[in-house]
Amino acid sequence: MRPDDWQLTDDPHEFRERAGGFLGSRPALHTVLLTVLDALCSRGRHLYSDEVPLFGVLRDGDGRIGAAFLHTPPFPLHLSPVGAEGIEALVARLVGVGHPLAGVSGEDGTAAGLAASWQRQTGTAIRLTQRQRLYELGELSVPRPSPEGRARVAGPGDRELLMRWYDAFKDAVGQSAGQGAGPWADARIAQGGVTLWETPGGEPVSMAGVTPESAGQVRVAPVYTPEHLRGRGYAGAVTAQVSRAAVSGGAAHVLLFTDLANPTSNALYQRIGYRRVRDFAVWGFGD
Repeated sequence: MRPDDWQLTDDPHEFRERAGGFLGSRPALHTVLLTVLDALCSRGRHLYSDEVPLFGVLRDGDGRIGAAFLHTPPFPLHLSPVGAEGIEALVARLVGVGHPLAGVSGEDGTAAGLAASWQRQTGTAIRLTQRQRLYELGELSVPRPSPEGRARVAGPGDRELLMRWYDAFKDAVGQSAGQGAGPWADARIAQGGVTLWETPGGEPVSMAGVTPESAGQVRVAPVYTPEHLRGRGYAGAVTAQVSRAAVSGGAAHVLLFTDLANPTSNALYQRIGYRRVRDFAVWGFGD
């Protein structure tokens, strides 16, 4: 396998033409690629930063696509599952065109393989920064007892709250980069993409977002409850509500990621009815 077997572009629409069918063939495993690509195509390729993104597909001798990646700096490159030869060829291709990486995310073995190859070919230090688990909803089970209150879809009057909670969520997971809280809140409000749980007195106490449907899949993200309100069942209730709504809306795959270092959230989502699909990892490069 040669480095040139990886075909590169900086145009998300061109990437969609090349890779759309491949990504849609395994929508659960390709959930990040699908949702990020849709966002870039609809809202512009500089959605996440002023840096130009990069996309690539791996073609075999018959022209069939066997893997794909997207890179929206400053985030790690996100790569679909691919074997060792494809990984070595990709790293050689990126090094050859002088494209820097701060890290990689993807299915556990794929991400580890690319990180190791990057270290061998560049001499850069690598470190495992997060282990994740991808879950898919099976049979929904609403947690009991349910907390008092109700769920409602966030509207324009909730914009300031969503912005605060989005920034707090990013701080909690250690994410400093990405789109600003204002644009994120505006986009989610426009699509009805955030649900709040509020007390009987009308106080919002938790939120759960959901990505737009793509290739039959949606992903629940983010889920956030202010620290002083945790442990009362709010996150489980609002997650169950957005999950039910996604199924009612026709989604064939309802997905979410968890941090494997957080046993509380992993146990919660399994009680709701989510089942493990595959483990993922994020690796950082450099000191």
